[in-house]
Amino acid sequence: MRISVIGAGLLLAAGVAVPAQAQDPTYARSLAATCTACHGTDGRSVDGIPPSLAGQNRNYLLQAMQDFKAGKRPGTTIMHQHAKGYTDEQLELIATYFSSLKAGAAAAAPAARGSY
Repeated sequence: MRISVIGAGLLLAAGVAVPAQAQDPTYARSLAATCTACHGTDGRSVDGIPPSLAGQNRNYLLQAMQDFKAGKRPGTTIMHQHAKGYTDEQLELIATYFSSLKAGAAAAAPAARGSY
């Protein structure tokens, strides 16, 4: 009996933790931060290669990431591996985050300071 009570408590706690993360406004941004190395700061890539994510349609982004995760989009370098590291709920948060950003050009890199 005691084991089943503990098990039920763990299941309940796990069910509460995911919605709490989903409600944290910085959680989606933290997940999306892993995309910036290739897709640019705030999802705005330089010259559109790879494609910018900021301002894209949420459903398009979500479908693309689900397709990468399922291996339905061949010819990519790392996206199929990268997408497999996320749950479906996390992919939804990432798609929602990038779709909420304003599309635009990537910010210029700062000039180097001093001489090296």
